[in-house]
Amino acid sequence: MEISEKALKEIIAKVVEETIKQKQGEDFNKEMDESGIFKVETSTVKCEPFGDAKGVYLKDIATLEEAPKIGAGIMELDHTSFEWTLTYDEYDYVIDGELEIEIDGRIIKGGKGDIIYIPAGSHIHFQTPSEARYAYFVYPADWQNL
Repeated sequence: MEISEKALKEIIAKVVEETIKQKQGEDFNKEMDESGIFKVETSTVKCEPFGDAKGVYLKDIATLEEAPKIGAGIMELDHTSFEWTLTYDEYDYVIDGELEIEIDGRIIKGGKGDIIYIPAGSHIHFQTPSEARYAYFVYPADWQNL
């Protein structure tokens, strides 16, 4: 029995995808293409508690190996506010709820479908009066080692 080149590529891609998932401990749906393109079903991303911050949960959706220049993930806030100073540029796309960014006493509000840009060096409070779920995109991806 002979296996076609297409079938072999599909098998290899699936094995690589499953290996990466196991390695990362991913618990969300991510489709990887051999080209490096991947798709994440954001509705399947289960966020995890973020440090000691109460009501703050997140999950990175790409490793530095997969996307060495731009980081991305999903964050959820639940009736909370937390202070943060960004050492990187960030875009936030609000999936659900209302996200508020407080800076110097002013509040920028984003609702479902809105995009908020936060430049590097900003000292802010991420907050929500209820709940918010949003996708974040950061540059550079390796911001922790700046």
